[in-house]
Amino acid sequence: MSDVQGNGVERLHTRVMTVADLTEVWELEKALFPVDAWPFDMFVGELALTDTRNYWVVEDAGRIVAYCGLMCVLPLADVQTIAVIPEYEGRGIGSHLLRTMVGCAVDRSATDLLLEVRADNPRAQGLYERFGFESIHRRPRYYSDGVDAVIMRKVLIPSE
Repeated sequence: MSDVQGNGVERLHTRVMTVADLTEVWELEKALFPVDAWPFDMFVGELALTDTRNYWVVEDAGRIVAYCGLMCVLPLADVQTIAVIPEYEGRGIGSHLLRTMVGCAVDRSATDLLLEVRADNPRAQGLYERFGFESIHRRPRYYSDGVDAVIMRKVLIPSE
């Protein structure tokens, strides 16, 4: 699909996630989100919903180092997931994936892009804010460990 230059060191490749990727993605999911990891079957179900879902992986030399997913049910789009393994953080991969999802949402004619982020994750919130997302709501105790979710929105098509 596309390449992203990762800090001038390695060449990273972004492509559509396939069912063949799910075992590796799920292992990353459990490691990155130990409290709230999606069940394997949820990934399988998400990939099957091709009319409303788009998922991507970022690879370095054939190894998946990041992934993301977008749901688009017009007029809204929603970031389902975005993850970068720790040793690849700070290289612009999260920004690249976010740009990919924003572009897809715009291409699908969504008016707004929504996401939930942990209230205790200021780094992710800062990334979203740099991309024009604004906090619009807070869901108390949304995550299974009791942490609140901050709901954020990026307006893609201003209302008239």
